[in-house]
Amino acid sequence: MGSLDATVLDKPLPKPRRNRLGYAAARALEALLEGLLALEFLEHGYTRNAAGKAFQAWRALLGTLLALEKDRIAEKLGKEQRKWLEERAIPLIPSSRLKPLAQLLEQLGYHGLSQATSMARELHSYQYNGPDPAGEFSGYPSRESAATDIILLLEQLTSLIEDRVKPKLEDKALWTQEHSKALDELKQRLCTAR
Repeated sequence: MGSLDATVLDKPLPKPRRNRLGYAAARALEALLEGLLALEFLEHGYTRNAAGKAFQAWRALLGTLLALEKDRIAEKLGKEQRKWLEERAIPLIPSSRLKPLAQLLEQLGYHGLSQATSMARELHSYQYNGPDPAGEFSGYPSRESAATDIILLLEQLTSLIEDRVKPKLEDKALWTQEHSKALDELKQRLCTAR
């Protein structure tokens, strides 16, 4: 991953209830670094590992978006749902609830997020089941078809971070040099991965 320090993935995250924007910034960097790891695995032929990292990158992106859009999402929810959003959804980003969380964000104008989240979940399944020409355990008949979706998902992740996340974090002075370096490297490596 070039000159980037992947050990930031091992640092404790800011607590979203105390520092929601710091949490969003940390998750955004996590999404970028996990995306780079996915490409690293893909370049070395570890497609199942790459699928897992692409899923983790997407999950971190959803955590970023949930934290950034918490107030707008909360307006659409009842009291119990708001409590769940704050106490469980944002800090834990439960895999079993990714689809409804993506749908909430899609209502706020994040078009295509629900479909991309379905792709991320398929890649998560591929990580465990591998290619399946019969289509019984995995939606991917070959490693090539999974690799194509890994790249497509990471391209969408990169676009969302650049167009929607970066400006919000820059406004709060939370977009760092590490974010910029990771985003630039991910964009560059995606260009050569095609």
